[in-house]
Amino acid sequence: MLIRSLAWIRGRLKAAHLLSPAKKIVGYLLDSRRSWIPDRFAYKLRSLLEKATYADCEQIHDLPPMFHYWSNKYVLPRLKEHGIQSLEVFFLRYLQMTFSQSDTRCRRYVSIGAGNCDFEILLCKRLVDQGHQNFVIECLDFNEDALRRGAQAAREHGLSAFVIPVLADFNSWSPGKRYDCIIANQSLHHVVNLEGLFDTIALSLEHNGWFVTSDMIGRNCHARWPEAKEIIDEYWSSLTKQQRFNHISGRVEHQFLNPPPNPGNFEGIRAQDILSLLVARFGFEFFYGFSNIIAPFVDRTFGPNFDPHNAHDRMLIDAIQARDEREMIAGRIKPTQMLAAMTLSRNVTCKVVGGLAPRAAIRQPD
Repeated sequence: MLIRSLAWIRGRLKAAHLLSPAKKIVGYLLDSRRSWIPDRFAYKLRSLLEKATYADCEQIHDLPPMFHYWSNKYVLPRLKEHGIQSLEVFFLRYLQMTFSQSDTRCRRYVSIGAGNCDFEILLCKRLVDQGHQNFVIECLDFNEDALRRGAQAAREHGLSAFVIPVLADFNSWSPGKRYDCIIANQSLHHVVNLEGLFDTIALSLEHNGWFVTSDMIGRNCHARWPEAKEIIDEYWSSLTKQQRFNHISGRVEHQFLNPPPNPGNFEGIRAQDILSLLVARFGFEFFYGFSNIIAPFVDRTFGPNFDPHNAHDRMLIDAIQARDEREMIAGRIKPTQMLAAMTLSRNVTCKVVGGLAPRAAIRQPD
């Protein structure tokens, strides 16, 4: 009865004017300091809001112009040194490598937290354009609205034979089959049961398969660790009132504030555990850890306040990025984002970009 009631409520929450207050109410109810709600019902409530949040969200990966200025100037050149022209090419490289074997069996891939399947459709189209026909990409997500959009997009591109929507929760996923490549694009930081998911991935990979991800590995809820926040505060004092406007909360932050834990959603819920758990289970063939103090200045929260066409704004971003790299190389701060390709073998040689190997990039909680 409770689950049916939650499903009905979810339909009503699709209205944007109801979603925001609902998040606050559920966050209050689930706050660990006062919550009386059993864990399994608390998870259902979180899931309800997560589904409602993305039910009508067609642009999940949209980012402000300053982010693209920063990533094109500093992140992409590092990747190009390794023959990687884009995020798409990074993932595509490992999908292509599965065809290097001589057998003609169907290659099976799965994308964890695929959402609208837009990225997966892009990869699929590239594989087909290269002449590959014997593969499928399962798009795993627990949001039926997003998967419905993905299925429609796949039909429109003539790719329905290759893109297979799968309605499932990655916190309890049990596929019962093996995959040549498992990908996760900005989804791991929404996972509560990381241990269970990573163990399932290890059991579900072919012995020579790949696990490839782009994700967040900073502090939970995308907060900054104290040593990073101290540096951000130095720059914050020089910002204008307009540059301190928080586009998520709708308020001006006269002091930089860490986002508080939000019991009402899964955003960054266990981000700080991701890398250490991966290191304990997989061998790394590729690792690029990057971005810490620069992130708030280029992301969705404050990034729209900085104009890449403004010379002063560009100089500020360039200076913060230079400081970011110096502090990371010195070991005083750790990266909060990563690109990684992993295998079941621990004997693989890791291509390290940016100087920090996976284990060295871990920031242990205090």
